[in-house]
Amino acid sequence: MGVKGLQGFVARVCPDACKTVDLREIAEKHRIDHPDFLPVIVVDAMSCVRYWYTPESWVCGGQWREYLAILEDFIKVFMAAGIKLVFYFDGVVEEKKREEWIKRRMNNTKEITRLFQFIKTHRKQPGREMFVLPSALPTFTRYALKSLGQKTVCTLQEADFEVAAYGLQHNCIGILGQDSDYLIYNTCPYFSIESLCLNRLVTVMYSREDLCHALGISLIHLPLFACLLGNDVVPESLLEGFWQKCLISSPHKNSSYNRRTKILLAVANYISKIPCSYSSLKHLEDMLPLGSDKTLLYRGVKSYLLPGQQSPWIPPNVTNCQTLSLQQQSAICQDKEIFQLAKEQHIQSENYSIFNILSNGEIECSNSLEDDCDTEIPGQSLIYRPARQHIYSVLLESGKGGASPLVKEWFVYFGNPLKQPELIQPVQPSVPG
Repeated sequence: MGVKGLQGFVARVCPDACKTVDLREIAEKHRIDHPDFLPVIVVDAMSCVRYWYTPESWVCGGQWREYLAILEDFIKVFMAAGIKLVFYFDGVVEEKKREEWIKRRMNNTKEITRLFQFIKTHRKQPGREMFVLPSALPTFTRYALKSLGQKTVCTLQEADFEVAAYGLQHNCIGILGQDSDYLIYNTCPYFSIESLCLNRLVTVMYSREDLCHALGISLIHLPLFACLLGNDVVPESLLEGFWQKCLISSPHKNSSYNRRTKILLAVANYISKIPCSYSSLKHLEDMLPLGSDKTLLYRGVKSYLLPGQQSPWIPPNVTNCQTLSLQQQSAICQDKEIFQLAKEQHIQSENYSIFNILSNGEIECSNSLEDDCDTEIPGQSLIYRPARQHIYSVLLESGKGGASPLVKEWFVYFGNPLKQPELIQPVQPSVPG
């Protein structure tokens, strides 16, 4: 989900880090250097859906054939350049990022409320400045890409980690997306989907090296830099006091930059002057008001290490094997064969949410385009709950005796504050056998 303000900072303050590149030329160079390997770009599909979905009547959703044609044209341009695409989609919401997920859902709810207020007032659809993705579009996009013969992966953990790891391990020519975390990971080059000119295959490549040069730090500082600015692991609310300390000694404190830019420069200035060591990290953790969770900064830095990578901020005997060790989990589904099949189908985007239910009994549903002020019709998540209860029963085989495990639902609808999951009882269908 990225570091707030970092993408804009790079564009405004570090223009040298934004390089216009021709993807055809990059692919051709890759073919010369690696004649036995096809040039591959790994696509962060979730951050590309807005780029792909251009139909004008977006409030009503639909336009399936039009959307499918847009995806087909997108793929054909890359195929004509001899570039293979691998599409990654979020498959889980990790527990450490649940709080951020909830915050974004609440913000989406406010946007949708404004959208319906506009429609009622003006009796027409607003422009793209109020654009909200039609419900379930990312899910439909997965199946669309599969129908077009594309390799489509649904993740077992946070998508940006798996995208960065795939890009590094498979020597990809780059990552296509729009997430500032790709500036932090030490992986293959990061290309902007927002800046992509499809017919010429020209876009902006964000350079980590040039960003570091502008900040006066090195690549090994980037994970700590991201954590000290606030990210999905380290909340910004814990860092305000630390930022104030950094700003006092910053050479940019009297500049004309906005406050967020001054904070980025001040934090970079601070960490450039401390030793790159685990003891420095521990000292920073002691400075921050982390409460009972003193390992927050450590876990934040470690989350940016891809498999096989090490960091001076982390003890040398700790290598990152950040994979979802499902075999060590006490999965709800006790049938190993069914569980393994569900896992494989999840990764291959052949089903939706089944694996999450079988593994940890949890499921989420993001915002729908529903008017919270219209109290006559209940939200779709409430309307379809009885159907889901029957599905949970079938999946968890509640008819075979024994207590049925409750399913934890994180569903967005009017009146649900999302403070905690709703515990839903599976209900056996009244169908013999």
